[in-house]
Amino acid sequence: MGRSRCASRFCPSMVSLTRSTPDPGKPVPDSPQVDEGSIQEDILAYELPPLPYDYAALEPHIDVETMKLHHDKHHATYVNNLNGAIEKHPELGKQSPEDLVRNLSTIPEDIRTVVRNNGGGHVNHTMFWAIMKPKGGGDPTGKIADQIKKDFGSFADFKKLFNETTAKQFGSGWGWLIFEGGKLKVVTTPNQDNPITQGHYPILGNDVWEHAYYLKYQNKRPDYLAAWWGTVNWDEVNKRFEHAQK
Repeated sequence: MGRSRCASRFCPSMVSLTRSTPDPGKPVPDSPQVDEGSIQEDILAYELPPLPYDYAALEPHIDVETMKLHHDKHHATYVNNLNGAIEKHPELGKQSPEDLVRNLSTIPEDIRTVVRNNGGGHVNHTMFWAIMKPKGGGDPTGKIADQIKKDFGSFADFKKLFNETTAKQFGSGWGWLIFEGGKLKVVTTPNQDNPITQGHYPILGNDVWEHAYYLKYQNKRPDYLAAWWGTVNWDEVNKRFEHAQK
């Protein structure tokens, strides 16, 4: 997850603590006292990761304007809002976004909702860009293909279940593929909630907020869901499946 140092309003490296040599011919004024406790520790901030491909790379499934709006505006807003919340509790900036979302119950109450919504948005979208690629799609490969066949009967049956389940998600949310009790399972979450908060590592997920598809598909969410499979990066999904099994 992209992070940079010094997300606070200032960094120790920006604060001069040097003293000039006093002129012996002049009275020495009282030296200002530096309150070391007032200097915030260098913390880790969260950054918008660059897209791993061109805005047009997922055409015709996802259009250029949607990609620009989705990544540069919506995802960027989640990152900015998350950083704003972390400024109130700088010690949390040392945690990864995934850890923040995984351990929401430990987040201070005054920023918990902001972290849930915007930390979740950051984690979800960072995954989303990674599990898509130019000229992606096709039938799944590797171990995830075997597990899909075992648990759903066929890839076609899995896609049908995933699309139908996710299409029914009321309002904004996500459709997910998780691994629970040795089996793959399709679930949905509202808003920017992520399965890791419930202890489930997401293997694959699709965004059904309207900003993900409305410019091209308008209110035809099922059409978007059907087309999206043409973007899937099965190599990345297999990596996530391997992690989910640990």
